Order: sequence, then C-alpha cells, then structure tokens
Amino acid sequence: MRAEVTQALDAIRPYLQMHGGNVELVDVTADGVVKVRLTGACQGCPMSQQTLNMQVEARLKEVVPQVQCVEAL
Repeated sequence: MRAEVTQALDAIRPYLQMHGGNVELVDVTADGVVKVRLTGACQGCPMSQQTLNMQVEARLKEVVPQVQCVEAL
C-alpha cells in the first residue's frame, strides 16, 4: 500500500507546488492511516487543513481504497 500512496502523492504534489507547498510521506500504518508532513507554504497556512482534507485525503482515498484517513504531523 505504501507504494500506491507514494504514487498518488506524486500526482498531488504539482498542485501543492504551484502554491509553494509540498507534502512528505511519513508513514502508512497497517490499518490504513497515512501520516504526512505538509511543507513549504503549506506549513502553517490557515488553509492547510482544508487542503489536507479536500485535496490530499480525498485523492488518496479515491486512488487507494484501503486508506482510512490522512493525518498531518
């Protein structure tokens, strides 16, 4: 599952980079929790939680059905 998540994040990355941010994969647990770190402009941005939920988590769940949730560290 980690490889699928990495591939999906690679597809999301250009969107984040257009806005000066990025996402780093920290961990994928056996129960489907994906842990990421938002970096660049995303780090500390007031909209980062919305970006995490509406862009990152939604896309990951669409591409990798085993993903239960995405947590930002």
